[in-house]
Amino acid sequence: MNVMTWVGAPSLEAVAITKRFDGFTALDGVSLKVRPGTVHALLGENGAGKSTLVKCVMGFHRPDEGAVLVDDHEVVIGNPRAAQRHGLGMVYQHFTLVPRMTVLENLVMARAEVPALIDWKAERKELAAFLRTMPFKVELDAPVATLAAGDKQKAEIVKQLYLQARFLILDEPTSVLTPDEADETLGLIRGMAESGRLSVLIITHKFREVMAFADDVSVLRRGRLVGSGPVGAHTPDTLARLMIGDAAVAGPAARAATPRSEIRLEVSGLRAEDDTGTPAVGGVDLQVRAGEIVGVAGVSGNGQVELVQVLAGQRPASAGTVRVHGEPYAATRAEMRRHKVFSLPEEPLKSACVPGMSVAENMAFRRFDQSPCARGGWWLDTRAVRAAAQALIERYRVKTTGPDAPIGTLSGGNVQRAVLARELSGDVAVLIAANPVFGLDFAAVADIHAQIVEARNRGAAVLLVSEDLDELLELSDRLVVMSRGAIVHETTPVSADLTVIGRCMAGH
Repeated sequence: MNVMTWVGAPSLEAVAITKRFDGFTALDGVSLKVRPGTVHALLGENGAGKSTLVKCVMGFHRPDEGAVLVDDHEVVIGNPRAAQRHGLGMVYQHFTLVPRMTVLENLVMARAEVPALIDWKAERKELAAFLRTMPFKVELDAPVATLAAGDKQKAEIVKQLYLQARFLILDEPTSVLTPDEADETLGLIRGMAESGRLSVLIITHKFREVMAFADDVSVLRRGRLVGSGPVGAHTPDTLARLMIGDAAVAGPAARAATPRSEIRLEVSGLRAEDDTGTPAVGGVDLQVRAGEIVGVAGVSGNGQVELVQVLAGQRPASAGTVRVHGEPYAATRAEMRRHKVFSLPEEPLKSACVPGMSVAENMAFRRFDQSPCARGGWWLDTRAVRAAAQALIERYRVKTTGPDAPIGTLSGGNVQRAVLARELSGDVAVLIAANPVFGLDFAAVADIHAQIVEARNRGAAVLLVSEDLDELLELSDRLVVMSRGAIVHETTPVSADLTVIGRCMAGH
């Protein structure tokens, strides 16, 4: 493969794209045009049609109606290989490089045609020459598994450019990056667009990134295009209104002034291993007081998952202690009940529910052996279980056909609302929340954030673990940064220095 000869950034246009799945219209006549050499942002709630649209463009789906134009010429894209031949490439939200292979090996093996006998010396020389034309600096001989998240993202982008993509689709490209890495990556991408080397369509939920790095923006709602035009003609508020229409969205809960004297949750010298036996949490010391939200920031894979699992009783600690209300705490069901400890886990359908059981049964997990759900402490009263669930469904606005529906049939946002109803409907002393709104739509995010703040206002001690720094800065009273299994920085949102936080998240 010869070093890329740049032929200019193309325009791309989706014309009246309609796509149906078993009678459901996922896209209804959507038209969108990305001008050559620009960054175009695509916004929309979950289920709005963003993924379906880009899958039609990339050849994963064939639209029922409509056409795709590249440089004003209609093209037929029957599969991703065909998209690649037209200069289209996509960088996915989750990394696709093979971790055990080097960057060089990943790039060479990604080509459509790879010789049976590879001259690695010649390939390395050619790729080194190619990288000299790139604004991204990537170490060719480094195994992907050893790279920081920002470098992995750059390697993913370099792979598409090496495959001669002139039009890039980026799906939530900064979801695993530090603030500095995110701004650097998007800044470099925008620079390549401005120089006429690329056209870019970026799917994101971060309004700040849209306002800072995009030229144009389009908004989808329920499979239809509801707004499109220059970013300069919009504000975050106008974009939010386009996304959600006339739906009522919970505003931010008023933050009550609460005394923070009593330590509710105390972690001392906590250590834990991951599933492979490798140390993941290395001597964490942490305190959370009543009426306080302590946010834990960090790039994915730095021990946050294992920390939450230990506190939720899903993983044993190898050393250290956990105390709730000053008493030793091992996260047994009896201790959770006595100390009123509740949790909102990441991936609730996987971590906090039984998909085949009903909404009512899942909502009863905490209290199935207590009145009114049980008689005499052992006889399950199914009528009472259903009645209690129906009340929670109405109170927390869970969209379901009824309490008897399998919880696995609900949307992600409604599964999270159901778990939220179960965990927050009683008296909560300690709440552990891990990426509680990941992948949810705008309205669901606002609603769940408001519920978390209200729990804090009622005096709950809240430990909020999130990979979204904006979420942490909005909700937290105090913020700590976790890197390589340890707490490496502490601050408050008011005095937070994003540069320092970013460096700490990156392990510097």
